Amino acid sequence: MLPSKIKPLEKFLSFAPPLMGEEEIAEVADTLRSGWLTTGPKTERFELALADYLGSGRGVAVNSCTAALHLGLHVLGVGPGQGVLTTPLTFASTAHTVLYQQARPYFADIDPETGNLSPREARRFLETQCAPGPDGCPRHKITGDIITTLLPVHYGGHPVELDGFWELAMDFGLNMLEDAAHAIGAAYYNGFPIGHRGLKPPEAAHLQGLTAFSFYATKNLATGEGGYLTAGDDALVERARRLSMYGISDSRRIWGRYAPQGTWVYDVAELGFKYNMMDIQAALGLHQLRKLPDFLARRAAHAAAYSRALESVRDMVILPAAKPEVIHAWHLYPLRLRPEALTVGRDEFIEILRAHNIGTSVLFIPLHYHSYYQKALDYKDGDFPEAENFFKNLINLPVAPAHSPERVAEAADVLASLLRQYKR
Repeated sequence: MLPSKIKPLEKFLSFAPPLMGEEEIAEVADTLRSGWLTTGPKTERFELALADYLGSGRGVAVNSCTAALHLGLHVLGVGPGQGVLTTPLTFASTAHTVLYQQARPYFADIDPETGNLSPREARRFLETQCAPGPDGCPRHKITGDIITTLLPVHYGGHPVELDGFWELAMDFGLNMLEDAAHAIGAAYYNGFPIGHRGLKPPEAAHLQGLTAFSFYATKNLATGEGGYLTAGDDALVERARRLSMYGISDSRRIWGRYAPQGTWVYDVAELGFKYNMMDIQAALGLHQLRKLPDFLARRAAHAAAYSRALESVRDMVILPAAKPEVIHAWHLYPLRLRPEALTVGRDEFIEILRAHNIGTSVLFIPLHYHSYYQKALDYKDGDFPEAENFFKNLINLPVAPAHSPERVAEAADVLASLLRQYKR
């Protein structure tokens, strides 16, 4: 490796710091003084504000996107002998939650342009690896599992081809649960936000559609830990709400049981979980949601700064896509190197960037590379070539709104200069 002649940034540019202000601090302090720390009035306010922002029915706020995904699969009735079709280019929670239900995750390859699950590859899986079952749903030819659910992930904040997936769902009689961990603030055709009821076509009324969001510390809207589940069917959401609090009936108002008009009487109606969001988290979320449009604008500006700086080295990199029919949330800026054009590999270049005070990440290591999935589900290297090629050359750059435009522009110039230095 050649010694670098490029001056590093003066201070380290971390990959994904949250941006919290005095409003969030004051709201949390007010929560602490109120004497109500767990699920309560602020969680209710946060749920109503999210429903208004998304144009959905009221959803349920929970303690993580993992919890939201698990509840979504549970209320859809996913269980033993069933399969869920998803992407290998995602975090473990997407597929783990399927396994929690004693069902099996199946993978189809990605669209190499966006990193999203490809509806064409999903259709190919359903047509070649499955056969029609007696109930009309596709049945896997080897395992016998009935594929009941599509679980696409809006990778990096770029919406999946929802029209293609709903067409697929209608053709094969499948429900859909969207993993929108990266996609709060993203929008699809007609400008509808991901999670909006209007994104489900009327002719799919007989099928269920749910969306799960993440409010983890690094996400576009951060509550430290947190998630949200919404659906076109209010009854599904209310069942998910009950399940999020042990299965206690009337769980929406259980937080008021110690109030003057409260009651100690409750009924555990079914086997539930402990997935509820706390008011401390919701206090952060109330102000993060109000600031979200500004956060999204900053992320988009940072992404544009990278793209401008890298335009002159397009022969060495592949810039992330932003298709015209979507609004990209820019949770990630997934840059891919062209290895044939460089004298260093991806891993070495990440260390070079670190030495120049530019923090990065690689999201994600495809699930079928992990030892658990190889042992439990017999996946192996080579099964999903597009996801593998995407990952092997991938570097995610910092686009957090906590960074100033000047610092990101400087990082973008350093990045472009380093690419020129290591050009083959």
